[in-house]
Amino acid sequence: MGPSTVNAYTPSQVTEMVSRAGVHKGRMHPLKVFLSSVSAGCLLSFAAASCLTANTSTWLQENAPGPARLLGAIVFPYGLVLIILTGADLCTGTFMYTTVAVLHRRLSVWRMLLHWFITFWGNLAGSLFMVAIIFGYGGVFSTDPYKAEVISFTTKKQATPAFHMILLRGIGCNWLVCLGCFFAMQARDLTSKIVGIWWPIFAFVSLGFDHVVANMFFIPMGIWLGNPAITVGLYVWKGVVPALIGNVLGGALFCGAYYWYMYLYEQDAPLVDGVPYRAHEEDVEKGIGKGERVKDVRALRRKGAGEGAGGSSEELEREQEVRAVRETGA
Repeated sequence: MGPSTVNAYTPSQVTEMVSRAGVHKGRMHPLKVFLSSVSAGCLLSFAAASCLTANTSTWLQENAPGPARLLGAIVFPYGLVLIILTGADLCTGTFMYTTVAVLHRRLSVWRMLLHWFITFWGNLAGSLFMVAIIFGYGGVFSTDPYKAEVISFTTKKQATPAFHMILLRGIGCNWLVCLGCFFAMQARDLTSKIVGIWWPIFAFVSLGFDHVVANMFFIPMGIWLGNPAITVGLYVWKGVVPALIGNVLGGALFCGAYYWYMYLYEQDAPLVDGVPYRAHEEDVEKGIGKGERVKDVRALRRKGAGEGAGGSSEELEREQEVRAVRETGA
């Protein structure tokens, strides 16, 4: 029997892809970043709402709280699946991507912080839109038992835990979320990507960890429905600040910095599908090659077709590079 093969990228290749994606994200036009972040906030809100619906069982909550939480954990991961497969920007994921790019000296700290700032507010805008328009005025949770579940869930999520508890849960949460992003990038086919995303997200929801963007839906939804235990000030102090700090530490330090040190620090950048990394100013902002702007892989194919069947080896190499940039920067 021949040597076995694994249809997936190696951890070092994935870390290189994370670095490339971080450069791409950090250099996106601010308006595109904001719109992409609004989309991510909306998509995650669908999953958060499904989680609340799955948890709506008074008997389970009183007699079997563990299985009740597992039901929500089973359905919630589709939110990150939607986000990753559509290329939307979730601030918690970008904490890992852009940190690796900065540590790899491919992106400035200023661009990283700007991207964090825009994605955070874009995620919040998308989440609040869903809370107010789709689920609020739509009346999705306006009647019992759904209303009672939202109020009970948000009270346990926000009013009961101490500040440091939410911060530490935030670390564990984004550690797992970024592992889901890592696994999605490691897989080569769609099914494997979905499975790779699903299990880490299932883990963080089943453990009751705190995700700052998920909280952007959960807690405002409770406020909208009149939860007397939660105010806007309490939400900002305990729903945003500790969860955000914890998520930054979990994504940037426990995933981003760790994998950068293990696989990229003082090492040559690995090839990805045989394609080396090129300075971003050339391969994205100015096109592949000096003085030449390439906007789409199809343009390369048309150009190569004009020179003969299959095109030159140089053009095929350029096509590979453009495809690699687009795939790793989604």
